[in-house]
Amino acid sequence: MNKCRHCQSELTFKFLDLGSSPPSNEYILKENLDKPEKSYPLQVYVCSNCWLVQTKDFTSGEDLFKDDYSYLSSTSSSWLEHSKEYSEKIIDLLNLNKDSFIVELASNDGYLLQNFLKKNIKCIGIEPTRGTAEIAIEKGIETIIKFFGEQTAIDVIKEYQMADLIIGNNVYAHVPDINDFTKGMKLLLSDNGVITLEFPSLVSLIDHKQFDTVYHEHFSYLSLSSVKKIFEKQGLRIWKVENLSTHGGSLRVYGCHSECKRKEHHSVSAQLNLEEKAGLLNIQTYNGFQKSCEDIKSNFINFLNKAKADNKKVVGYGAAAKGNTLINFSGIDRSLIKYVCDAATFKQNKYLPGSKIPILDPSMIEKDPPDFIIIFPWNLAMEIKSYLSDKIKPNCKIVTFIPELKTW
Repeated sequence: MNKCRHCQSELTFKFLDLGSSPPSNEYILKENLDKPEKSYPLQVYVCSNCWLVQTKDFTSGEDLFKDDYSYLSSTSSSWLEHSKEYSEKIIDLLNLNKDSFIVELASNDGYLLQNFLKKNIKCIGIEPTRGTAEIAIEKGIETIIKFFGEQTAIDVIKEYQMADLIIGNNVYAHVPDINDFTKGMKLLLSDNGVITLEFPSLVSLIDHKQFDTVYHEHFSYLSLSSVKKIFEKQGLRIWKVENLSTHGGSLRVYGCHSECKRKEHHSVSAQLNLEEKAGLLNIQTYNGFQKSCEDIKSNFINFLNKAKADNKKVVGYGAAAKGNTLINFSGIDRSLIKYVCDAATFKQNKYLPGSKIPILDPSMIEKDPPDFIIIFPWNLAMEIKSYLSDKIKPNCKIVTFIPELKTW
């Protein structure tokens, strides 16, 4: 029986089925191109009890977030700027100083904690993937290489102390056991401490047809309505929420202990009302999303087939999980997309999972000029478009497909 990862209700409503594909960050080495890949079904269900939208589990977090996990937060200049702005804001809001203690969950390569380190605020990261954690350690950021949950929280308290601020940016959706993770935050948080989590908004996913944000590493697709229930079950509450533009529309929630005297901000009721009006608490809202995704898939395939028929060269930019979802759902290979460029050196000279399209250095665009460049991480389209502006030939078109076909 397929049960909700939060409330254990039976899951019967399938929101989305993207077929089977390899994990989106399982990039292939050249010597492994002829070896079979592991593929898993990619299906998303809605819990009609707690309204958590979630994948059906066919694999585990340990299988997906390995030592060679291929995502580094520091490769995006806009994300680094976003993180810097957050650190300055939260230091002022909570009056953090050298006596404070910060813990970041899924701290990646130290992209965020480096800002607190510069202010001499004590901080540690908890990061399960060794490759990214070691980059942070090289920056001088103390990092525990573990998955986070109740037991890790106990270990941190024993070795360090309780946290005045717990940060989780784009990790809550990646957690298979969301209850254990939340229980860990409850244990680790000091009496007057604050939790901030950022995650892509379910409202934006549905409104803007962002189905390419669905991949095996994203176990949950979150709204304030569902997160509020998960927090309350563990003795936490949300006292403030902000809408962000990152990742095509995200929420930043501020949490504390249920008994904490922090006053609830009006933004909480406003967001809950918005989500109710958007229909997130009505199962009928989730009908028809599959059809929207199939339409985007058809447009994508038709575009590539026409380009090939017209003898036009198509390449991609950004070897992102988003692109792998769209490419593998559409059954595309290198006969239609010649290569994908990415600025992350650790991805270069590997191949995309499933499609086996080669990943090359961005300089390839000048050496082998294309007619079309598809930007797969559409949330960074303006940043990438600006970067490419003096590197592409005059008649080269830049293209995105989510939520619809757009060319520049």
